[in-house]
Amino acid sequence: MEKESDFAAPIGRSALAQEDQGSGAASGTTDLTSRSAVELIELVRTRAVSPVEIAVAHLKRIDALNPKLNAIVTLAPDFIERAREAEAAVMRGDNLGPLHGLPVTIKDAINTAGLRTTSGSRLRANHVPRSDAPSVARLKAAGAIVLGKTNLSELTIDYTANNPVFGRTNNPHDISRTPGGSSGGEGAAIAACLSPAGLGTDVAGSIRIPSHFCGITGLKPTIGRVVSTGQSPPSHGHSVIGPMARHVQDLHLLFHVLGGSESHQAASGSNSLLSRAAAMRGWRAAWYTDDGFAPVTEETRRAVERAARALSEAGLIVEERRAPSVQRGAEMRQKLLSRPTLVYVRDFYAGHEHEAGAEIRGMLFSVDQTPPPTLDEYLRFWIECDDLSLALDEWMNETPLLITPVGATPAFKHGTDQLNVEGQILSLFRAFSYSIAFNAYDLPCVCVPAAFTSEGLPIGVQIVGRRNEEDTVLVAAALIEQALGGWRPPKLAR
Repeated sequence: MEKESDFAAPIGRSALAQEDQGSGAASGTTDLTSRSAVELIELVRTRAVSPVEIAVAHLKRIDALNPKLNAIVTLAPDFIERAREAEAAVMRGDNLGPLHGLPVTIKDAINTAGLRTTSGSRLRANHVPRSDAPSVARLKAAGAIVLGKTNLSELTIDYTANNPVFGRTNNPHDISRTPGGSSGGEGAAIAACLSPAGLGTDVAGSIRIPSHFCGITGLKPTIGRVVSTGQSPPSHGHSVIGPMARHVQDLHLLFHVLGGSESHQAASGSNSLLSRAAAMRGWRAAWYTDDGFAPVTEETRRAVERAARALSEAGLIVEERRAPSVQRGAEMRQKLLSRPTLVYVRDFYAGHEHEAGAEIRGMLFSVDQTPPPTLDEYLRFWIECDDLSLALDEWMNETPLLITPVGATPAFKHGTDQLNVEGQILSLFRAFSYSIAFNAYDLPCVCVPAAFTSEGLPIGVQIVGRRNEEDTVLVAAALIEQALGGWRPPKLAR
């Protein structure tokens, strides 16, 4: 970790905390790191807690747990300075942004001005961007304070958070397992209360899978709802940036800030979400645990059933029915993106192949082994994908919500290449077809915790909605969270 020692020493109580200690506000400082983002912002706004106290609490938590997790790989050297500035703004009575004083972490593929951004590649190990990605700039403009950067797979390629620059991140529920990827460091950091919230990227499940593995919430928005430039590898209109947090209310707030909403009252709080639930009574929703491509574990199936039952009890009309096109979604995503990804990786490492990690070296070896599709074949893939997407859109006009697995299994052991699910051997790509399909069809999805396995591993479910209807899937996710309990502290963090 970079410059961890800068923040190892305790920092004294701030002027703001001293001002409020006589009013009994000190009780608000208890266990600050496990508070939701919305709660932390309100504590700052009401002067119950100082941004400096929140910052110091998180740095102490990082010092205690990050050596076991390796989730946060670079700390922002100006973190405490920014927290003091946020405290001073409260003391002056300034107008405060909707995220004022909130620490956030950022996946190490997203540009942060003056703060190392490596994408997990040795070729970018000392890369320091000059400017923030637009998503980071919006968080800062709303008052958030960047705490640091979180680990990921090399060039965001696979479903782990392991790379040759920083090594691997461990799952806080079981350190012998991966937190998922590629936004796995973000998932582990948030689950273990090293960070209240942050940003991940998602091109084939990379927000939802770590959220599922780590027991938190994550939103993959529709392309264009959040400006997704300023990441490496570049988005090219495929990789979206989205929020990750422990609670659905926090996703809601962050999403509206990222989307340009400046209203604190309109965008924050679980009540504003759940108050909309009554309007969804009578809506149709469908659930399935067989996409026709990959089986799932029995515990995963039961988790999806529990989530579907929660929506039914909230007044929705819910039935078990597989949506059209989902069986082909992962296949379409692979046909359209596998070759461009291979070419990007080949060009990125040209002349420096020896610097690549093992996963990337395997890709480089295979790039010329498989003939690329012809132009006519590629165009046919696009046409077929558009037809499948249209069929799903039409079906969802009548059934606007889907409840599905995120993947075939909960978190798997480090070093796993294949999974045995219900007697079938699955590649990791096939095992997470449930997530990949909705990248192919560009639909918004939220992962929300729904159950735990007999081994204590979290199982998230995926709520899918119609294009640009993020608020609808967030309301449904909030109902499931309320019914099933949501985030629980992992073993490492208790």
